[in-house]
Amino acid sequence: MLKIYNTLARAKQTFTPITPNKVRMYVCGMTVYDYCHLGHARVMVVFDMVARWFRVSGYDVNYVRNITDVDDKIIQRANENKETIGELTQRFIEAMDEDSQQLGVVRPDAEPRATTHIDAMIDMISQLIKKEHAYQAENGDVFYAVRSFEGYGKLSGKSLEDLRVGERVDVDTFKNDPLDFVLWKSVKPNEPHWDSPWGPGRPGWHIECSAMSGQHLGPQFDIHGGGQDLQFPHHENEIAQSEATHGCQMANLWMHNGFVRVDDEKMSKSLGNFFTIRTVLEQYDAEVVRFFILRAHYRSPLNYSDQHLDDAKSSLMRLYTALKEHEVTVADIDWQHPQAVRFKAAMDDDFNTPEAIAVLFDLASEVNKTKLAETAALLKNLGAVLGLLQQDAVEYLQGKAINYTLNAEAGKYDLKGGDLDFVINGYSEKKIDALIEERANAKKDKNYAEADRIRQELTDAGIVLEDTPQGTTWRKV
Repeated sequence: MLKIYNTLARAKQTFTPITPNKVRMYVCGMTVYDYCHLGHARVMVVFDMVARWFRVSGYDVNYVRNITDVDDKIIQRANENKETIGELTQRFIEAMDEDSQQLGVVRPDAEPRATTHIDAMIDMISQLIKKEHAYQAENGDVFYAVRSFEGYGKLSGKSLEDLRVGERVDVDTFKNDPLDFVLWKSVKPNEPHWDSPWGPGRPGWHIECSAMSGQHLGPQFDIHGGGQDLQFPHHENEIAQSEATHGCQMANLWMHNGFVRVDDEKMSKSLGNFFTIRTVLEQYDAEVVRFFILRAHYRSPLNYSDQHLDDAKSSLMRLYTALKEHEVTVADIDWQHPQAVRFKAAMDDDFNTPEAIAVLFDLASEVNKTKLAETAALLKNLGAVLGLLQQDAVEYLQGKAINYTLNAEAGKYDLKGGDLDFVINGYSEKKIDALIEERANAKKDKNYAEADRIRQELTDAGIVLEDTPQGTTWRKV
């Protein structure tokens, strides 16, 4: 039985879908005015893993992850660039898709954009005004009346009294109450706008997710997810809007992944420790980054450092090393196998990927000892459940996993590979093979000094030779 930690209940709960064998899941996605960073990568990978496990478990999954393509930061950046918000956001949506594909993330079933759901937002705001949960202020803005919703604070655990005293509440002289938040912003110079019953303007941030989740998944659905930073106020406000509108619980279960930290400090631009996905992929293969993310439990803080990425790289190479002598393909998993039973128990325990990955390492050890193809197949196929270990093992160990390099000028990933493009520290694949042949000939002639010299030359270039009964192979250090 699958158990998931429910932020709303503050406890693990047995997952029971609203509709048998179906999962409806909404995840707050990216605000597309810049390249995606490591925090975005974690959201992408974590909920991709969640959707994959639901599907492996036999559920029909409808996974929706929205795109915020209009907000203050987007408008400011577009004005600075002297372009439309559509031109800006489309460019960064394409970049987001490239990053996501690199990380092995399967596209959600739907990726609704805020700008294509304005009518749904207007309809929801109209209902909230009619039910006296919202009002139009003198400046034309429409606000949600927080005190009109009895359950406000139930997700974050914040009381109205705490919020009144705290410093996190925006002060706006047009609000009836400092706690109220904006649903519709009246038009301002140099800003995109849409017609509405309250005059031209644009939606606030929180209303978009309530409208889009309701339109794509219905008023009540199984899971709402996102980063821990969204728990308050964004998700709290979503609950207030949606439940006041529809009169039912919005999501049965709330999932939040932990923060990304850099050398034990919170990642932020102000601290100068802010990393985009593309920056990291210039140094590390994308599968290493995915492995690094999944090796930590999704609710725990994820501490980024070069040391941790290097360790993830070495660990992933250990798994691929176990597969290099076996030709295995993705196939059905024997879930009665003891290691598969362990893997499933881990994943059913709130998606415990650290324990699931520990199973992979135990299988790798078995493969190294027994050389059994069946065990290697189970290792590869369980890895596939997490989106890991699907590259050719020999090519991965030779460094060919780095298939894409960032073309900074074009802002795109360029495919690299083949004899002409594949080079390690000045050594092409053809040159490496030629040196291996020269070494073999030197050994035949009993010129061991020359054979040792060639081995050392390649070692100094970061290329390790491995002599086997079938011949000499090589891998990148």
